Amino acid sequence: GSCRHRCCPGRNNACWAPGARRPRCYCDSYCQRTGDCCQDYLATCRRAAVGCAVGPWGPWSGCSSPCGVGSRARSRQVTVPPRHGGDPCPDLKQRRGCLGQHPTCGTAK
Repeated sequence: GSCRHRCCPGRNNACWAPGARRPRCYCDSYCQRTGDCCQDYLATCRRAAVGCAVGPWGPWSGCSSPCGVGSRARSRQVTVPPRHGGDPCPDLKQRRGCLGQHPTCGTAK
C-alpha cells in the first residue's frame, strides 16, 4: 500500500490504503504506535510533517482577587498548526497564584 497524497495527523481510521500483504495499511501518524503503517509512510509522510509553532507569551493578567489569594493567567497563539503528524502544540495557557493587595483591602468593614 502507498501513502502517496494521503498523510493524516493523529489517529484517523479513514486514512488507509490497500496493503500489499494485509487488507489495509494506515497513513496516519498513529500507525507508528500500532505498527500498521504503509511501506512508504516514513518516506512520504514524515517528510511532509510540519510541527506546531507558537508565538510569544502575552502579558500576565491582573490578579483575579483584589484582596487575598487569586490567580493570574497568560496565553499565546498558534502561528503554524501541526500538519501531517508533525509535533503537537505545547501549552497555550499558563496560570500562577497571586496575592491581591489593593489599597482598600485592609479598610473595608
